[in-house]
Amino acid sequence: VSRLQRWAPVVALSTLLHRFDTQALQNPEISGAEYQHGTLFEYEVREYLLEKWGRKCAYCDAEHTPLTIDHIHPKSKSGSDRVSNLTLACGPCNQRKNNQDVRDFLAHDTKRLARIEAQRKAPLRDAAAVNATRWALFRRLKDTGLDVEVGTGGRTKWNRKRLGYAKAHWIEAACAGESGTEVRLGSEHKPLQMGAMGHGERQRARLNRYGFPVGHKAGAKSFLGYQTGDLVRAVIQKGKYAGTHVGRIAIRFRPSFALKAKGHDKPINVHPRHLKILQRNDGYAYS
Repeated sequence: VSRLQRWAPVVALSTLLHRFDTQALQNPEISGAEYQHGTLFEYEVREYLLEKWGRKCAYCDAEHTPLTIDHIHPKSKSGSDRVSNLTLACGPCNQRKNNQDVRDFLAHDTKRLARIEAQRKAPLRDAAAVNATRWALFRRLKDTGLDVEVGTGGRTKWNRKRLGYAKAHWIEAACAGESGTEVRLGSEHKPLQMGAMGHGERQRARLNRYGFPVGHKAGAKSFLGYQTGDLVRAVIQKGKYAGTHVGRIAIRFRPSFALKAKGHDKPINVHPRHLKILQRNDGYAYS
């Protein structure tokens, strides 16, 4: 947030305050598919199932296809509406299964049957971790002094589908919370892509297969004003690599750096005098 405030007039924040009520969802007194009512009917339960089942069909592992909520043990055969009895199925599998019990439907695939039975009873560990840390995140955002609104994954999906936008991380971010109800996105809106690159490694010694050191890294992290990960432009006047190249460098403690540039499968060797810094390595890449 602090980094973005240097570049844009940020006046308010929207965040997903995930509220997967795992205890209530598993409570036999609360029916799963009927747990959420009103405007967000089934949206929270669907988000829960998408996370729990890895966003793919439980019966054939199909991904990137419309998924429907399916009763593992059908209601017509005493199956319940509890979330532990719900899974995700693609259209063809849902039609083939129809009202069969999962044990009959997967009688030919006992390994998958055992995996489904184990997974349906397993708690959503990631949801529990988010539940434990979400308030710490909220307090840190409030410390910025900006207005902070919160929403859930189900509310975000409802906003996005009601407005007719495609699924993308930046669009989901724009549709988060109450302000996402009336968000307007056009072709002129383009996201800033940020990728975590890291700050290098902590290991100082190279080890052989027996665990004995065979070499040590130099203590310095920079050389001639450059450090590994800097984004640079290299203008080379002559030679094998003549031309202008843009990419990230890996320093050596001699005047010959390795430049990983677009259009080259392998890093090219370049003298520091040909380089100009475009972005200091801060652990992220932007595009």
